[in-house]
Amino acid sequence: MPIDVNDVMRLLCRISEERKMKAAIKHSGQGALVAGATAFVGGLMGGPPGIAIGGAVGGLFGAWMTAGQFKPIPQIILELSPAEQQKLYDDAFAIIRNLDWTDAAQLTALVMGNAALQQKLAAVLINYLSHELKAEIRYGE
Repeated sequence: MPIDVNDVMRLLCRISEERKMKAAIKHSGQGALVAGATAFVGGLMGGPPGIAIGGAVGGLFGAWMTAGQFKPIPQIILELSPAEQQKLYDDAFAIIRNLDWTDAAQLTALVMGNAALQQKLAAVLINYLSHELKAEIRYGE
C-alpha cells in the first residue's frame, strides 16, 4: 500500500526520538569561504604577512563556525527539502514495502513493535544523514 512521504518522515522522526538521536551537519564550504576571504582581505591590507595572518584567523573562525551544533534528528528531517525527503522516503520504503498495513498509524505500530525493523530504518536514516548530509550522529541527551 502506498504511503505518504510525510507519514514515513513522521515514522523516522519517531524512531530517532526513541533512540534520542542528534546530528550536527558540517558546512565545510562555508568554512573554506571564510578562510579564503579573510586571507584575501589580509593580503590587501598587509601584503604577504597579512595573507598569513588573515588565513590563520579565517581558518580558526571558519573551523569554529562549521563545527556544527547538534540538533534533534526530527528537526533535521522536517527541514529537508522535498527532494531530500523523497530520497530518504525511497530508501525507507524499500524496507517497509512488504509489510501489510492499512494506514500510517498501523504501520507505525508495526514498526515500533519490531526491534529489527526499527534497527533497519534507523540504519537507513543514519546512512542518509552521514553520506548525503555529512552529519555527525550522537545518541542520548
